[in-house]
Amino acid sequence: MTDMKTDAAAGGTGPTTPPSNATHFGFRDVAPDEKQGLVNGVFRNVAGNYDLMNDFMSVGVHRLWKDAMVSWLAPRKSGAPFTSLDMAGGTGDIALRIAHRSGGHARVMVADINDAMLGEGKKRAATDPMGDRLSFACMNAEKLPLEPRQFDAYTIAFGIRNVPDLDAALSEAHRVLKPGGRFMCLEFSQVVVPILDDIYERWSFDVIPWLGQMVAGDRDSYQYLVESIRKFPDQKAFEGRIRDAGFSRVTHRNFTGGIAAIHSGYKI
Repeated sequence: MTDMKTDAAAGGTGPTTPPSNATHFGFRDVAPDEKQGLVNGVFRNVAGNYDLMNDFMSVGVHRLWKDAMVSWLAPRKSGAPFTSLDMAGGTGDIALRIAHRSGGHARVMVADINDAMLGEGKKRAATDPMGDRLSFACMNAEKLPLEPRQFDAYTIAFGIRNVPDLDAALSEAHRVLKPGGRFMCLEFSQVVVPILDDIYERWSFDVIPWLGQMVAGDRDSYQYLVESIRKFPDQKAFEGRIRDAGFSRVTHRNFTGGIAAIHSGYKI
């Protein structure tokens, strides 16, 4: 954490400021190379309870948002093979939805930087009839070890706000998509309905960390998660970042008053 403090070692007498390349870990300013390790620690801690806590945090509505994302993607069920990269795919819930929606026609690579989350996804795939349509790989969204123009779709759900360099991740998404390929991102966003925003604020900061302590025995990780939502760009700002990465026909759909939003763009 970069606190405002006296830099006695440098002989300074006033407060220091965060470095110009600082990013954030929740409400804390941190160096970019520090954030990834901190995020990895969070998801190692929550991996075993990740899906259960999503149910508690969203009162189960996250399942409807994910269904809506895959319905909007509409992976084809015949013709040329449909290939998809699900980044930060961890527990495999988006990837399995794509496989099922395509009637088994799609092949989905589940990628995550965190081995613990991938482990949960492999367990789930092993018990699902569409599990053999999935493959799993540990990789960093900012530096994908993949050839360009490989995938028809790149999906990421509730993961992009945890990436230290958002623009690098978007650029990599664009690089690995085929021409005509589609980028889709489901992420918590900014509430656009009066009164609901106040209710959601109280739920986020008063209830979710408490639930994290009661259900998962980990208040701090869930405190970070709700803080990270507040630091993420709002819908219009994020659309601009997606366009800057080279995507066209960029749009979004709000869900539950803007608590979550699905963003879509195409590589033309």
